[in-house]
Amino acid sequence: MPDEPASITRDEVAYLARLARIDLTDEELDHLAPQLAVILESVAAVKEVAAQDIEPTSHAVPLTNVFRDDEVRPCLTAEEALAGAPDADQSRFRVPRILDEEA
Repeated sequence: MPDEPASITRDEVAYLARLARIDLTDEELDHLAPQLAVILESVAAVKEVAAQDIEPTSHAVPLTNVFRDDEVRPCLTAEEALAGAPDADQSRFRVPRILDEEA
């Protein structure tokens, strides 16, 4: 038995907007209600096509991690890293101030 066409009323859009704490004008409510109805109809159409024997998935292809393992490797010491710095203070790079005192 097919479902009834998805629809959403202006009052339902207003209710959802209040829940989301979004202040919408009357014109925006009138504009959004039909758009949301189209979205609901599209979702209903996809639901009809979805086969029961196909497992839900979030991606069409399998995902693999492209990041390398987090391994400790040799690196520069603080002194070596700061050797070419124009200015350093307490083992840190010293840079010109860019924000006002108030910030």
